[in-house]
Amino acid sequence: MELKVHINNIHGSQMAAKITGHFTLDDNEFRFTAIAFGRIGGQNIGAKLSQTTETELKKLGYDVDEVIMKLQQNLLQGDMTVPEGLKKESFVDD
Repeated sequence: MELKVHINNIHGSQMAAKITGHFTLDDNEFRFTAIAFGRIGGQNIGAKLSQTTETELKKLGYDVDEVIMKLQQNLLQGDMTVPEGLKKESFVDD
């Protein structure tokens, strides 16, 4: 499964932040929201998909739990793109 994550916006601090973005899975694009506790690349990230997105993923034959786990893994590992002007260092603890 090739999943690519793009961050649209981040609100908050290094301790807790709300993330909005989208991910591509094969040739399909889906939106997500997530809450990061601790910091990006840190301790805990909870991603959420809309019911519509979950339904669409199921129709395409994807396991929703597996997609969410992969999305969270990418966010935790910093495997994502961010908007121009926003650097990962601005919201990642060193």
